[in-house]
Amino acid sequence: MYALIDGNNFYVSCERVFNPRLRDRPVVVLSNNDGCAIARSNEAKALGIRMGAPWYQIRHLEQEAGLVALSANFALYGDMSDRMMALAAGLGHCQEVYSIDECFVDLSGIRGDLEERSRRMRQRILQWVGLPTCIGIGPTKTLAKLANHIAKTAERKPGSYPARHAQVCHLGAVAPQTLEHLLAATGVGEVWGVGWRMAPQLREAGIHSALDLRGFDPVLARRRWSVVLEQTVRELQGIPCAALEAEDQARRAIACTRSFGQPVTELHDLREAVTDFTSRAAEKLRRQGSRAAQVLTFIRTSPFRRQEGQYSRSVVTPLPRPTDDSAALVRAALGGLQSIYRPGFCYARAGVVLLDLASAEPAQRELVWEDAPAPVHRARLMQAMDAVNRRHGRDTLQLASAGLARGGRVWAMRQERRSPGYTTRWEDLLEAKA
Repeated sequence: MYALIDGNNFYVSCERVFNPRLRDRPVVVLSNNDGCAIARSNEAKALGIRMGAPWYQIRHLEQEAGLVALSANFALYGDMSDRMMALAAGLGHCQEVYSIDECFVDLSGIRGDLEERSRRMRQRILQWVGLPTCIGIGPTKTLAKLANHIAKTAERKPGSYPARHAQVCHLGAVAPQTLEHLLAATGVGEVWGVGWRMAPQLREAGIHSALDLRGFDPVLARRRWSVVLEQTVRELQGIPCAALEAEDQARRAIACTRSFGQPVTELHDLREAVTDFTSRAAEKLRRQGSRAAQVLTFIRTSPFRRQEGQYSRSVVTPLPRPTDDSAALVRAALGGLQSIYRPGFCYARAGVVLLDLASAEPAQRELVWEDAPAPVHRARLMQAMDAVNRRHGRDTLQLASAGLARGGRVWAMRQERRSPGYTTRWEDLLEAKA
């Protein structure tokens, strides 16, 4: 038996914890550079704001409907996620953190009323962290995900989902007839594992609901679509096919890409941006204990400004040997940037992707003579730089080619509406006054 715990409108809920004035108001959180809506409160959804709606298209709702728009504050959201996940782990004996606002918990062998246990956990997270959640329980991960969807929508769709399933839904405890009713009321596109491209194909084949998909032949699902859909069908039938992944899986590639706050034309500004992006990717690389053998660098103009000219190029630079050294990775990325840069264009985006990752554990590799004198102190230097930045804040120590953050970077993202770092910066701590 599995439970899926999911934070409701997570980014918006994190903002509301520290700013009660946002409660009961339409709120959206905007993407990098304040481009589009990536999180919406229920009140914002009621205004018809769709996920991914460009800010310039909904900006008029500030005056017309009191819409509040905030820049994304990912440091705050990540910290709040850690707090929520630490509590959610107490629901069972094994946890898989699936995303920043979702986790699966294994409830196998736990005695008592699982639904009541889940309601107490939901109340604890709300009281201790301030985040509202919904919990779905089922005999497979797919059914737990479906139960969570029902728990979220029971209040908004009382005709389809009984109100008793609001906030917590236990599909393993409902009667077979009730389960069929719930599956029939759920569109096939709402099933975990059915993508937006596959849903129209399934509907053309006469599969419109989760109940239809559960009754589909899994072998035929694999033959016509994929093994993933076959596993989804079997999980809807109550046959577990996806085990809990208690440990984080090492990434096969690590990317850091950004859109610029304003168009960038000069090479030295692009060098600063690429240095910064590569340094951040290198820090993630060391955190997961890996080394990269190749570095991909790309730059591109905005597809929405065709009158300024279009240009998009990328290049992959192989390294003499796999490394996690920020300086070596930046050197490769800047070499790639130099080869693809063309003057006369207004660049809107750049990025770096670390490829061909391998474990940083000692292994037999080709000896590169020019790197032979590079001793252990380089690894210690990287560890020291990471430790200083963790303790005193990002960019406290950085490579010189990244430029000075205090000097005002042309390529820096627009985040004009970002809230304070309530839990991640000492100077942003809230003050309680009598």
